[in-house]
Amino acid sequence: MSELKKLPPNVELETKKVLKQLARSHRFLAELKGYADLLPDKNILVNAVTINEAKDSSEIENIVTTHDELYKTLALSNQGDPAAKEVANYRKALLHGYELLNQKEFLSTNIFIEIHKIIEKNNSGLRKVPGTKIINQATDEIVHEPPETYQEIIDLLSNLENYINTKSDKVDNLIKLAVIHYQFEAIHPFYDGNGRTGRIINLLYLILKDLLDSPILYLSRYIIANKQQYYNLLRQVTDDNSWEDWVLYILKAIEETSKSTLKLAQDINELVDASANVFQERNSSIYSQELIEIIFNEPYTKIEDVQNGLDVTRKTASNYLSSLEKINLMRSEKIGRQKLYINKPLMNLLKKAGDIKY
Repeated sequence: MSELKKLPPNVELETKKVLKQLARSHRFLAELKGYADLLPDKNILVNAVTINEAKDSSEIENIVTTHDELYKTLALSNQGDPAAKEVANYRKALLHGYELLNQKEFLSTNIFIEIHKIIEKNNSGLRKVPGTKIINQATDEIVHEPPETYQEIIDLLSNLENYINTKSDKVDNLIKLAVIHYQFEAIHPFYDGNGRTGRIINLLYLILKDLLDSPILYLSRYIIANKQQYYNLLRQVTDDNSWEDWVLYILKAIEETSKSTLKLAQDINELVDASANVFQERNSSIYSQELIEIIFNEPYTKIEDVQNGLDVTRKTASNYLSSLEKINLMRSEKIGRQKLYINKPLMNLLKKAGDIKY
């Protein structure tokens, strides 16, 4: 295995094929950003997308759970299967990374470590023990030997940090995203959780470069649908310095996921409006836009969510949710001692988005 070189790559990245695809990727990403900016409550979309992104990014690492288990875990943090809890940690890490980026306005190794700490729920930090090898589980073949020493890892991450945050180079930011994602995965700075951490960095980089305002691009579904190609192209960069196909893969992923995420955003917006209309028609005495936003914030709503969100008594909050159940906007479910109200149309919409084929 050749030694991992520092960035930037010593190769022409902006080939004719890349530039042609680049225009399409920018167009559809800009459409998504523009539509999201017009939404009355962007948090509804952010929450919806990060649920699916967390689920699918974890599935790439063979951490598999159902939407139902995940939603229950998010609503009742002390319950759910182990996989659902891991996915919930990923979502928490993604949103925490977004908060840190808004505060600091740059991406650093320390932020990577904070994100990883939440994903893995430990303080293992950067690798300090040599001997790490990435192995094809099906064949036992060694597919990558990342840098071994702690000092190498620190030096390469420092170089990556500079490459991410510099504003002086002339390479397009979407092309740089492909380079950044490869380099982070090749450094493989943690004992575990590198793939999930790297995919969060992708979203944060798009926000850093003002290509998105929030983490709403649902990239992991495309990677799942083209998982073998993803790993093959990563390896081709490592073995042959073959960048063009890898860059094209990432650009195509941005195009396709921008389209599908835009469709999800439009569907959610239409569903919110339709539910609000039914609510007003069937029970105008308790209707409020704030209540609609609460029941769309997550697929499961607890009584205390309404109680705290509207500053009403628990009894009033319970009555509101019962009224919504009577007009078929919610469905109650008892889990242990807790009563949850399910926004079934929203849940079905998110499941459908999670089944998209590319």
